[in-house]
Amino acid sequence: MAQVRALDVVADTQILPIERPRGSALGRFARKKPLGAAGGILVLLLVGTAVLADVLSTHDPVRTSTNVLVAPGADFWLGTDNLGRDLYSRIVHGSRISLLVGLASTVVGLIGLISGYAGGKTDLLSQRVMDIMQALPILVLALVLAAALGPSLPNAIVAISIPIVPRAARVIRASVLGIRELTYVESARALGARHVRIALRHILPNTMGPFIVLATAQLGGSILVEAALSFLGLGIPEPYPSWGRMLSIAAAEYAERAPWLVIWPGLAISLAVFGTNLLGDALRDTLDPRLRGS
Repeated sequence: MAQVRALDVVADTQILPIERPRGSALGRFARKKPLGAAGGILVLLLVGTAVLADVLSTHDPVRTSTNVLVAPGADFWLGTDNLGRDLYSRIVHGSRISLLVGLASTVVGLIGLISGYAGGKTDLLSQRVMDIMQALPILVLALVLAAALGPSLPNAIVAISIPIVPRAARVIRASVLGIRELTYVESARALGARHVRIALRHILPNTMGPFIVLATAQLGGSILVEAALSFLGLGIPEPYPSWGRMLSIAAAEYAERAPWLVIWPGLAISLAVFGTNLLGDALRDTLDPRLRGS
């Protein structure tokens, strides 16, 4: 057992080396990738807003009132919707829904860890399933699943997660295939370490670099798919505040009378997707040895 614990220490040193430049790593990243730093700020704002939604909101996001279609002002910073609900509070709480759906759909991609480590028939069968799923466009498959499951928060997560699984799982699997052949993994296996321990203690931490890049890059796509499903009435149902649902309600009847109903949710979606894409591209260029010098 002591030998296995010693291998755990060795495992921590096997992560691919990254140059440690002088000065602040964040400062150097901001200088080399200013667009990526800007995207990081947007992502931090998204996460901070989602975490502190209860503190930042000024009204109950689902409570209706007689203040219908009130223009932005001192009482209602971004105006109200057709049911008198505060649009600012709904957008703030809507960030939670978007972030939850995006992260949940990406985390499911860790199925690639099981596939890559198990190998053999398990890996072969799972990859053929991934091939079939990847042959279908994400939005089309999400629409079919959402229509079959019905509009609800758990069903929306499932409908968005399943189409994204192949792309996430393939990246994680590729990292696992290389890591599982390293000496310290073979040594742990020879010493009798359990497969679960090897996968979680030795392999999973070393896949975090590619996984972080993948999660950041796919977060924007997940948010966009959720907004599209909610816009079509197949995503997050009322009374949950969803950015796509806000656009769906506003675009049909109130776009001309109350343009703020379209502008603010649309801007929130655009900034979230724009920020995650910028940060994901910058992290990929920074962490990929083949692109690090470019």
